[in-house]
Amino acid sequence: MVNYTLFSNNPEMMERFGKYSKITGVIFLIIGLVGIFWPVLMSVTTAIFVGWLFVFSGIMIGWHTWKTNPKDWLGWFKTVIFFLTGLFIVIHPFPGVAALGLLFAIYFLLDTFASTALAFSMRPEKHWWIALLNGILSLAIAIFFLIGWPFSSLWLVGLLVGISLFFDGILLLSLSGAAKESK
Repeated sequence: MVNYTLFSNNPEMMERFGKYSKITGVIFLIIGLVGIFWPVLMSVTTAIFVGWLFVFSGIMIGWHTWKTNPKDWLGWFKTVIFFLTGLFIVIHPFPGVAALGLLFAIYFLLDTFASTALAFSMRPEKHWWIALLNGILSLAIAIFFLIGWPFSSLWLVGLLVGISLFFDGILLLSLSGAAKESK
């Protein structure tokens, strides 16, 4: 988010940081709660957001191709793929949610292996088991995604995005409080 130490000695910047961290934190908390209590809504919203990212990326790839080498057919092909994929996701978000669910499942499976490897490389250090627990939880989440895929994606994507935004909001509010205390 921000390098907190860069302006921790500047009272004016700390005041602004505290104010805007509080505002942003509250907004993230609210959006996070929407995702937690209405995960399907958050899943569809996330897919549509990703779809628009693809549409705008396609436009930028097309602009870049036009400006640098208008005869580059691979650049134009990539433009069309990005643009049409994004447009499809925006118009039909449910397949996009399913794709995001599959990507999350793959991510959590990879995180399972990484966390487990980290845990056993840390052993017998004092808190090695926390990395192992993270690996086990990642495996459980991946299994949840895969068992009910594609339908589980409809609620799991939104739930995980909501939880992430909720905790980002808590972090921002705590940083806002720390900035206020440092004055």
